[in-house]
Amino acid sequence: MRGAHPERDLETAVLRERSLLFGRKLSIACSGGADSVALVGVLSALSERLDVRLRLVYVHHALRRSAWQDECVALRVGATFGLPVDTLSIDPGIADEATLRERRYGALSEHARAWGNDGVVTAHHAQDQTESVLLALFRGAGERGLGGMRLRRSLAEGVELLRPLLAIDGEALRAYCHARALPYAVDPSNASLDVRRNAVRDALDALRPRFPGLDRAVARAATIAGNAAEDEDADRGAARRWLSGAVARRFGREASEFDRVEALLAAIEGGGSGRYALGGGASMLLRDGMPVKE
Repeated sequence: MRGAHPERDLETAVLRERSLLFGRKLSIACSGGADSVALVGVLSALSERLDVRLRLVYVHHALRRSAWQDECVALRVGATFGLPVDTLSIDPGIADEATLRERRYGALSEHARAWGNDGVVTAHHAQDQTESVLLALFRGAGERGLGGMRLRRSLAEGVELLRPLLAIDGEALRAYCHARALPYAVDPSNASLDVRRNAVRDALDALRPRFPGLDRAVARAATIAGNAAEDEDADRGAARRWLSGAVARRFGREASEFDRVEALLAAIEGGGSGRYALGGGASMLLRDGMPVKE
């Protein structure tokens, strides 16, 4: 996406994710940064072709003074494209990155449901994916964590989190903003290496010149790991359905509650021993993961 028309290239790339977006009512998370501003621009340009209805939302974290400037950028971008903008405030308190992210997604999902939107769109891109996979690796995560961010996942009942830019280089998003003369804010906190993600980003910036295919390689590995985790989920789901049916046939439908069946399945897989309550007065005795006839 380094040609003479980065805006066309980006729009073409987003159209490849047509099935993710088509016909939806969407809340766009706009932080005022280049990534989210480019996301607003491309979705606005493609709104008729994708048959989408758009509403911007800025989440104010109240963590730094320049956040007001970011909000002003989000409002200006909304005015540029004739899109409504809502500002949400969250009280960060004393919170780590994970807690702040959870609160932010909670606010975004509430916004979507309040306006009858079925999707929240974020501007996570290829470099963000690389950082997420490496952070998961450093935490010792398994296949699910190493699968990184997914194109879509459930955020709340009736609301999906959508990431149509995951395969797109962050530089292409900045180039899009420049090509269309769109304003964007720069978050000064991104320079702080006390934040783990920023430290990983700084190290990756030093590595990319020596490994030009780094982000594509990590994305490919994440896809493989994510697919393996989904296959594992499918196998476990089949086992859960079989066990739930077997328990229901033996003890009655009231004994097949999900959490009880899940606990029994975990005990069987782990070779557990003991008596496991199944609801409705029923129970099953296991010895080394095998049911014991009584």
